[in-house]
Amino acid sequence: MEKIKTMLKPKPNPQQLLRDWQRKLRQECRNIERQIRDIQREEKSVQKAIREAAKRNDMGSAKALAKELVRSRKTVNRLYENKAQLNSISMHLGESVAIARTVGHLSKSAEVMKLVNNLMKAPEIAVTMQEFNKEMTKAGVIEEMVSDSIDNALDSEDIEEETEEEIDKVLSELAGETAAQLPEAVRKGKLKQAAQQTSTAEEEAIAEGVDDEDDLEEMRARLARVRS
Repeated sequence: MEKIKTMLKPKPNPQQLLRDWQRKLRQECRNIERQIRDIQREEKSVQKAIREAAKRNDMGSAKALAKELVRSRKTVNRLYENKAQLNSISMHLGESVAIARTVGHLSKSAEVMKLVNNLMKAPEIAVTMQEFNKEMTKAGVIEEMVSDSIDNALDSEDIEEETEEEIDKVLSELAGETAAQLPEAVRKGKLKQAAQQTSTAEEEAIAEGVDDEDDLEEMRARLARVRS
């Protein structure tokens, strides 16, 4: 019975499809904007914690938090890129509908397909873009992707490794003045030690030297949650 109803249900025209897709795209853009605000709000707490750790001469903790801040900033940059690509999809869809008024149907768009494929690799909106892929393939706007390509796209986390240079830049930006007030030998020694620590050693140093370890871990966990 449901199949019969589906068969009898009139197919939406290109204008209707465009309105539905653009509405969904605007909603995704709003979700991205909200996520960016959440991350940036949490970053302010982390920046304050970095300065406080530097004042305690605890450069190990400061570096650990600086690493989280670098990750967050990269996430925000990626989210802005995702938003720009969503807006670009909406623009290209508008052009496709304009063409459809002349030819009577939606035509394939290589640009839309490229953008959708790119966004399917973004962990924040991969599932949503998979649904877009199905709908647009059915409407004839993009070609069907092979399942392996989709699976590979969804498995990609696109996580970039933080460079020591970026982390040191954050430390200099937020804790440079405090670090400069330390005796020269102590300052160089602590900065060198922080730069040479591996992730495991870094965690061990924090566990041994930070009285408020729970607060530090909670802050890092909050950052991880708002980025996810």
